[in-house]
Amino acid sequence: MEWDPNAYLSFERTRLQPAVDLINRIPNKNFNEIADLGCGPGNVAHLLSQKWINANVTGYDSSDEMLAKAKQTYSDINWIKQNAETFSPDQPADLIFSNACLQWLHNHETLFPNLIKQLSNSGVFAIQMPNNYRRPTHQYVKRAAKETRLFNKLEGLFYPIPVNNPDHYYDILSPLCRQVDIWETDYLQELEGENPVADWTAGSYLRPFLQTLNDEDKIRFEQHYRNLILEAYPKQSNGKTLLPFKRLFILAIH
Repeated sequence: MEWDPNAYLSFERTRLQPAVDLINRIPNKNFNEIADLGCGPGNVAHLLSQKWINANVTGYDSSDEMLAKAKQTYSDINWIKQNAETFSPDQPADLIFSNACLQWLHNHETLFPNLIKQLSNSGVFAIQMPNNYRRPTHQYVKRAAKETRLFNKLEGLFYPIPVNNPDHYYDILSPLCRQVDIWETDYLQELEGENPVADWTAGSYLRPFLQTLNDEDKIRFEQHYRNLILEAYPKQSNGKTLLPFKRLFILAIH
């Protein structure tokens, strides 16, 4: 799908916080090669390069739009067009970092072991995946599709929930890593705007659905979704909107 870096970055501070939290949990050790998988507009790779100033940081993404934005903003970092499923660096990575990317892929049972194989000895695997799929932000996409009678045009985009339970990932990673830490954080995000939760989703999860529809259907579907979301996430008395958003974190040492 086509990404809009500016739409994604409209909530930059909130989207960036989980990456900051994960970076702060990574052991303070020297890394030579750092790979940021699904680097998006490059702001996380930039943080990694600022913390590990002697490391060679490379950002990987499959989106031309995101990579163009990253190259424009952070010219001192290496950028490569590549999907996480085909990630195979010339030399093992000391740190594989991924923020809000791997949930787009649906073969974690084979993907994660393949990524671990790309690590050096004692290399670190640090990822964060959104796990809000059982809440209105995501569930109301299907509801809007059905209530606007567009489900038949969109049903191919409704996959089983891609993020599994923490113990599932422990079972995948523990035979391959000497240390595995997994936790979940439920962020209470304070957003501003008339319908900021719908704006938030439109910049990420909702995008492939909107891109599948023609203009007329897109307008009808998105407006219905926005109405549902506005009801599910009303403004607080101070005019702000609260969005509870769950994320899953994994920090494993090879």
